[in-house]
Amino acid sequence: MPWMEGIRCQVRVLRAERRRWKADMERFKAEQRAARRSGGEMPENPGPPPTGFALLPWLLLGMGAFSNLFQGRTPQPWIGGLGLLAFNSLYIYVTFRAFVKSKREARATRVALVLMGVITCGLALGYGGSWLYFFPLLGLATGAVVRGPWLGKIGLGLTVLAAAVSAFRAGWDAVNVAYGTFLSTMVTAAILSLSEAVRELRAAREELARRAVEKERMRFSRDLHDLLGHTLSVIVVKSEAARRLAPRDLDAALVQVTDIESVGRQALTEIREAVTGYREGSLATELDRARSALSAARVEPVVRQSGPPLVPQTEALLGWVLREAVTNVVRHSDASRCEITVDGTAGLVRLTVSDNGTGTSAAEPEPGIGGTGLKGLTERLAAAGGSLRAGRTPHGGFEVRAELPVEAADLTEATP
Repeated sequence: MPWMEGIRCQVRVLRAERRRWKADMERFKAEQRAARRSGGEMPENPGPPPTGFALLPWLLLGMGAFSNLFQGRTPQPWIGGLGLLAFNSLYIYVTFRAFVKSKREARATRVALVLMGVITCGLALGYGGSWLYFFPLLGLATGAVVRGPWLGKIGLGLTVLAAAVSAFRAGWDAVNVAYGTFLSTMVTAAILSLSEAVRELRAAREELARRAVEKERMRFSRDLHDLLGHTLSVIVVKSEAARRLAPRDLDAALVQVTDIESVGRQALTEIREAVTGYREGSLATELDRARSALSAARVEPVVRQSGPPLVPQTEALLGWVLREAVTNVVRHSDASRCEITVDGTAGLVRLTVSDNGTGTSAAEPEPGIGGTGLKGLTERLAAAGGSLRAGRTPHGGFEVRAELPVEAADLTEATP
């Protein structure tokens, strides 16, 4: 029989939704148990998102019509029965799709809502009485589906329609039906919109927290690469120099050992500062270290500096570039001479580190960009409105050139 088949279809839909809801609840309870065992904070999420089950109890508004149909007080009961079955089926279909944005905005959902309106008007006009209370149910389904600027117009239009049909069938009782329709439409839309907004805000906050952790992890990774790469290279070079000098000039070897101790202590300080995120580099300090590291590696340092004083953030960025470039010269270039030039104007400062070596200053994963360290510095300078170029020179050797605006709005964000 059509009635029985329709009821079986509704039951299958409800069972599937119930299984999904139970799975969401089990997952949420598992998260709570895991949080308790680990001693962490309990999840702020109050549970799985609401589903159509939250709106199913309102179908009890149609019990009066069902009672009339069951007691045989409805003329042509087969029409009423089919209408009741069709309305309930469409109501379940619409409300369970209303909690998923893509399904809620789908054409099939809107068509089902329009069919509900047609069936509601037909049953209300044909039978009146308790059948008029399908209008508030229609308003509830409408409020669950329709959001945004069209909600007010559709809600008022549905209220006027409910008032007109009810006035035709029940006179002054139309006021109650119209009021119930308007209230169910607007309140349902408001509650569900607020619930959805709260969940979206929580999701956005979790995403921001995740990105902040990722950004801090990236900062720390870059700092460790730049700090340890340079420091260890200097220690290795000075250790080799001390080993060469020890047999013939013990005093010079001791100077190198003293430098190694100084570099190690400075590295510990810088790593502590990097961990806390408060490290700021000084270009003058980095220039002194570059001279010492290059000299220990038997590379003649040539340093030229001109231009106005720089702000601390600009010095910090250029210090990172100088540190990475000199480290690459010491480790990879096979050079005998390295020129470091800092040239500043009123609006732009340029740092150039070039060598006369035959090797490469780093592996080149991208054209014009050096290895991992230079690639990370390229991103930092780009965030501060500057640029970094690295590559072979026409006369041989390798050159790293960094340019930065003297005053950039987001330099603080770009520095570690």
